[in-house]
Amino acid sequence: MDAERFAALAAAGYNRVPVVFEALADLDTPLSTYLKLARGPYSYLLESAQGGEKWGRYSIIGLPCRTVLSVRGNVVTVATDGAITEQLETLDPLGFIEAFQARFRVPDLPELPRFYGGLVGYFGYDCVRYVEHRLAGKAPPDQLETPDIVLMVSEDVVVFDNLKGRMQLISLVDPNEPGIYRRTLEALQERSKALTRAVPPIAEASSNQPVTEGDFQSSFGEAPFKQAVERIRDYIRAGDVMQVVLSQRLSLRFSADPINLYRALRSLNPSPYMYFMDLDEFQIVSSSPEILARLEDGVISNRPL
Repeated sequence: MDAERFAALAAAGYNRVPVVFEALADLDTPLSTYLKLARGPYSYLLESAQGGEKWGRYSIIGLPCRTVLSVRGNVVTVATDGAITEQLETLDPLGFIEAFQARFRVPDLPELPRFYGGLVGYFGYDCVRYVEHRLAGKAPPDQLETPDIVLMVSEDVVVFDNLKGRMQLISLVDPNEPGIYRRTLEALQERSKALTRAVPPIAEASSNQPVTEGDFQSSFGEAPFKQAVERIRDYIRAGDVMQVVLSQRLSLRFSADPINLYRALRSLNPSPYMYFMDLDEFQIVSSSPEILARLEDGVISNRPL
């Protein structure tokens, strides 16, 4: 992506155009790169291990995001640098998100990886109420008090190519800002120099005591769980459902640095879809073998377990 092509994409009407700087990555790992460049609120790390045996080709490191969209119930909030810029109540939060995403016109460049910026976050299970409106008044108590949806506007990423031992530092910028290409390229070059620093220290766990099943607290007692199983059987016999995933949340106090939990999980259970998200007030750590849904080139893929 040279200055001439950058200008051509700006002239084509795109309001977000990538600036790219490529560097060697043979002395770092995606995790060390995240710790050196990105660690902080509203950042993330996406990794993949194919078949649990070898690392996938690409890992994605998202640097701290300035703008975050969140949804609690029917209230949508957009905040930039911690200050609320938009807030409204709507019966269609998903429609707002679709319109919000449409504000960003980004070119699809085949020479860049599959993902180089966009909305990153989660949709909670209770989002089903935005689709099945009959469930709107039947929400269970909110025990975690976390948003139903959090989406970070990720415009600064590092894409780690494990095959080539190289990384691409990418920033999506508004091409209409004077001198933005040169300033951003210089900033990316400076960012790459930070990789020569040592990995920042991580606080170790305060206790190494083993954890037992009895240490966990369940959100779903044994008797109510069995009753729910019988109700599901009735629904299946009546033809209302074909399959129900009945789950429970197990809770345990955790005093160590959340990134240490991710490190342990990626070591014990490497899988195709691993991620760590720092969402300021809470973190999400996951290692999943399945792709729920993927939309690429107009094709939707659904491959559950």
